[in-house]
Amino acid sequence: MKREEVFNFSAGPSVLPREALERAAAEILNYNGSGMSVMEMSHRSAFFQEIFDATKAKLKAALNVPDTHEILFLQGGASTQFSMIPLNLLESAEGIADYAVTGNFARIAMKEAKKYGDIRIAASSEADNFTYIPAQEELQLTPGAKYFYYCANNTIYGTEWSYVPETEAPLVCDMSSDILSRPVDVSKYGIVYAGAQKNMAPAGVTVVIIDKSLAGREMPITPLMLSYKTMIEKDSMYNTPPCWCIYMLGLTLDWLEKQGGVAGMEAIKHEKAKMIYDILDNSRLYKPHARVDSRSEMNITFRTGDADLDAQFAKEAQARGLMNLKGHRSVGGIRASLYNAQPMEGVKALADYMKEFEVKHHV
Repeated sequence: MKREEVFNFSAGPSVLPREALERAAAEILNYNGSGMSVMEMSHRSAFFQEIFDATKAKLKAALNVPDTHEILFLQGGASTQFSMIPLNLLESAEGIADYAVTGNFARIAMKEAKKYGDIRIAASSEADNFTYIPAQEELQLTPGAKYFYYCANNTIYGTEWSYVPETEAPLVCDMSSDILSRPVDVSKYGIVYAGAQKNMAPAGVTVVIIDKSLAGREMPITPLMLSYKTMIEKDSMYNTPPCWCIYMLGLTLDWLEKQGGVAGMEAIKHEKAKMIYDILDNSRLYKPHARVDSRSEMNITFRTGDADLDAQFAKEAQARGLMNLKGHRSVGGIRASLYNAQPMEGVKALADYMKEFEVKHHV
């Protein structure tokens, strides 16, 4: 198939803006007259420093990051933050943190944090198979907690927080799958982090936006490469950063600005998600997973009620160029990821296919 014939609904690594890919292709052998690819140049060179500084400035502008916070470009994926956060913020093994367990990755993060301190579950939707996000009044907050942790959007189960929790403890949020899809008041957070491979860039760089006042509290056992203080002092360059991914993030941010920034992206996101949820809400075949008040607009999860029919849905979709609609291996079903770079044409093509499939298979 040609690229024009394919719409990629993968949950990550996911579709990137065509404009960004075309520019990267044009510059891949010779970036800005350097005679080198970005993949070849030294991270200490003036050429790359220009890319690094520009990308950081673009992200700061896109999210209105206040001067109280530092932007870091780290490695190890979002999963490394599961360890880095407690090591840096708990201060000691007696340190307490509250976790909201609303999906697979929040659950893993909570279990990892338990290795380093006293971790309390402030709320959990696990008993209901992660179909909902707890309300503010359901959060059981611990006085004196070092931080409150939650995952803004749950890719596997298709739920998303529609509000910012109110806590005395600093907020720590995994925004891997919905960052840059809506405005965020970064000043309300101690840490915002996101793996890039869903809405920002290829896999390989993790963005961390941290209130600088939280740095320097790490436990003595904290590995050098997992110290926020070290990474802030070295401007993410203690070692060689993920240069190509940072460059690609910059290109994606250029594209994002042309879409009206995060506010413009939010309006587009609402339109795309509504197109699919309208079908689900009026269907006699499809059964959405998430509760209506907790639905994700990034990852829409549903099933037919028959595992074989779910598999057939994904197989026939792929034959039509609608790729990667199979649900996560741990839960099955169907999942359509509508990240920023998913074009409206792809969502319309999916909507048409869903209608045809229902007519064909509903009894």
